[in-house]
Amino acid sequence: MGIRQSKLLTLLLLCTHLSAFGGRYTPDWKSLDARPLPDWYDEAKFGIFIHWGAFSVPAFGSEWFWWNWQGAKNPAYLLFMAKNYPPGFTYAEFAPQFNAQFFDPNEWAEILEASGAKYVVLTSKHHEGFTNWGSPTSWNWNSVDNGPHRDIVGELAMAVRKKRSLHYGLYHSLYEWFNPLYLNDKKSGFKTQGFVYYKVMPELYDLVTRYKPELIWSDGDWEAPDTYWNSTQFLAWLYNDSPVKDTVVVNDRWGAGCYCKHGGYYNCADKYTPSELLNHKWEKCNSVDTLSWGYRRNMRLSDLMDLPTIIKDFVNTVAFGGNYLLNIGPTADGMIPDVFEERLREIGAWLKVNGEAIYATKPWRVQTENGTVPVWYTSKNTTVYAIFLSNPMQDSFQLFSPITSEKTVVTLLGSPQALKWTPLHSSGLTVLLPDLPVTPAGAWSLKLDGVA
Repeated sequence: MGIRQSKLLTLLLLCTHLSAFGGRYTPDWKSLDARPLPDWYDEAKFGIFIHWGAFSVPAFGSEWFWWNWQGAKNPAYLLFMAKNYPPGFTYAEFAPQFNAQFFDPNEWAEILEASGAKYVVLTSKHHEGFTNWGSPTSWNWNSVDNGPHRDIVGELAMAVRKKRSLHYGLYHSLYEWFNPLYLNDKKSGFKTQGFVYYKVMPELYDLVTRYKPELIWSDGDWEAPDTYWNSTQFLAWLYNDSPVKDTVVVNDRWGAGCYCKHGGYYNCADKYTPSELLNHKWEKCNSVDTLSWGYRRNMRLSDLMDLPTIIKDFVNTVAFGGNYLLNIGPTADGMIPDVFEERLREIGAWLKVNGEAIYATKPWRVQTENGTVPVWYTSKNTTVYAIFLSNPMQDSFQLFSPITSEKTVVTLLGSPQALKWTPLHSSGLTVLLPDLPVTPAGAWSLKLDGVA
């Protein structure tokens, strides 16, 4: 598609969609922020993030490889290229090596489902600009015209949707480090919008109409205001007229100053961890590899979160009202590394027993307490769950926050027998614990029915 055709398409789409704003939502934050978040997202609690692209070929340092090499001129990246690639080698030459030869979307979907996750967020395009579908505005810099010659976004969408428990979402970077159109707009102080009209908006409309994602994880927004990105116009169309208008959720990265302020749910910052309840739905994204979101060939076991660390992070997030989005990075040939698959399956095994204390829960009046061992609380209707992440190593276990009654019943998730307990003063109880089952996660959940 030529530039003139692309611009005409974008303007036509905008005019068509803006004409429909006689509905509920107008292209301003006051209206957009008033939209209720679809229930499925809060109930899901757990999602898997997948960072995959041309950066998976050098697989060194992080997914910001191109920027660190040719933008920041990082000495470690310069040395890596000097040692391993011939003089004059360009970043574009990595794309043909992004072959995805072992990419089996059905196998990925099985692993994702086994993790216990309820939604998946795939990188459709990172800051390098390489798209994982045949974007008509990214000629030869996409996975259909180059590299694997496959529609990765579409293939994974089909496989994930066969698993009825999974919702499909897409990550999309608004900006591209070295795109000349973006650099021209940046040079103008973002007074021009060539990149938005010719590239960003056509791609976003194409992604939504073609693949119908139920979640859009926007990123790469921070250098320019939302008025440059035309974010509110796009979101108004998304909420009013798109094929996913009733189910789609979005995050808060739609322009400089928007995060933690505007959008469907808040990401705020990567690995965001509030220490108190927020009055708005939020999500923590974290990565199994603590040093990168994309796959690194030079990662070490000590760089990775172990299962107990992941479960603790996950439980803390849910107790404070957040969703937990855990990232993995596949290899360039399409394999999910064994260590990542192991982590995901172990989380799924823990959730099979303890998922009742996670899925569709709400924060309780107390989020955490330190007693015999640290405890995190969640709730569902009249039931309270107490999740403890270390073995008390004794027969009795004290909880200080629940207010009991004669009708209180305490059970250990995974065990059908009610546990004996005695009250503690005006609130709290002492529970007589059974032998705790061995779990690699080192975490167990008590179910308390009939407490205030």
